[in-house]
Amino acid sequence: MRGAAAVIGFVLLCGGVEASPLAVDTSERPAQRVQVSTVTLSTLSPVPRPTAPTLQTPVIEVAANARFDRWVGAFKRRARGQGISQRTLDQAFEAAQYLPDVIRRDRNQAEFTKTLWEYLDSAVSATRVRNGKAALRKHARVLGRIEAQYGVPKETVVAVWGLESAYGTFRGSEPTISALATLAFDGRRARFFESELVNALTILQNGDIAPQNMTGSWAGAMGHTQFMPSSYNAYAVDFTGDGRRDIWSDDPSDALASTANYLARFGWQKNLPWGVEVELPNGFDYGQTGDRIRKSANAWRQLGVRPARGGQLPNSDRVSILVPAGAKGVAFAIYQNFQVIERYNPADAYVIAVGHLADRIAGRPDFKASWPRGDRGLRFVERKEVQQLLARRGFDPGGVDGKIGPNTLSAVRRYQASIGATPDGYVSLDLLNQLRR
Repeated sequence: MRGAAAVIGFVLLCGGVEASPLAVDTSERPAQRVQVSTVTLSTLSPVPRPTAPTLQTPVIEVAANARFDRWVGAFKRRARGQGISQRTLDQAFEAAQYLPDVIRRDRNQAEFTKTLWEYLDSAVSATRVRNGKAALRKHARVLGRIEAQYGVPKETVVAVWGLESAYGTFRGSEPTISALATLAFDGRRARFFESELVNALTILQNGDIAPQNMTGSWAGAMGHTQFMPSSYNAYAVDFTGDGRRDIWSDDPSDALASTANYLARFGWQKNLPWGVEVELPNGFDYGQTGDRIRKSANAWRQLGVRPARGGQLPNSDRVSILVPAGAKGVAFAIYQNFQVIERYNPADAYVIAVGHLADRIAGRPDFKASWPRGDRGLRFVERKEVQQLLARRGFDPGGVDGKIGPNTLSAVRRYQASIGATPDGYVSLDLLNQLRR
């Protein structure tokens, strides 16, 4: 995980309801991560696979609780060695418990498949845009101050807020200490979650929040914009000046300023967009797409790349062309701010959603091009099969793990070029069927 939020399961939430004029639409609820065609991102309607009850389940959970208690004892000794006081540990773990549902939700993350456009239909829905505009108006004064101080557009900050907690409506209700301790004890990513648990204890020790009020998602992400504890300690700010960095309260000021600070610290470029929808010329070399290939805006102009809505590409020496649905979908010229948003969540789909939602909140139009809506996202086993078949044909995807990253996309382009197809790197059912022949 490398972002402010929990990149594992972006983890988002059910929680309290903010008293606000925003329309509440349950389709806007953020939630756990799913696989989206070639990328991973958060779906807005979590439907975890139900676990059939068995007679053994209570026995298993009792045994897990006993092991959990022993683990907590050993962890406390390690935490003391990292500067956490006994008083903090006693207060934090007084009501802490093993949460089996957290483990079930962690295990079920890879069970869902969505296409990018299905995700965007929810992430940038009419309701979310409308609520974003309302949030922008309601908090205009504080957001203006935040933009002036950190140089991050208020619409971008609001867009992150909208995706992470539906503008504060779903901040998460899981006790953070219990959730992180459960995941650390579970062992699958023990080092990461134990580190986050120590960071959470540091927050308590510093007095920013009381243990009973430290709540968030099932994976430990907290507050209006879902900071993991380590990101909180590094980037959260006390924007209200009350002596606490309070990202949990109904007043979102500290959380929104902390998000802007996070993006600014990772290099937000004030006068550049996140990306621009573009039209590619006939005969465009799709081998030049992907964020590993960067050219100046002027170089792309000379190749015939133009903004879809007219005008000129904003000047920059570091511009890439991204075609997340291949030659059949929307194309983007992406800028450094795309990579900055990736620090929050590395899924391309999440970045596109934040950027596009920010644009829509600012009053700009929807995409001009369309998506290949007849396509479906590949299942996990199918993505692994794509990688296996590529390797068998001599196009090394860099491993068989079901994750479609730069190495797999490069292998796909090489394979497509070898058969005379457009080398756009689009991993689709048609590609899989072609590989199966």
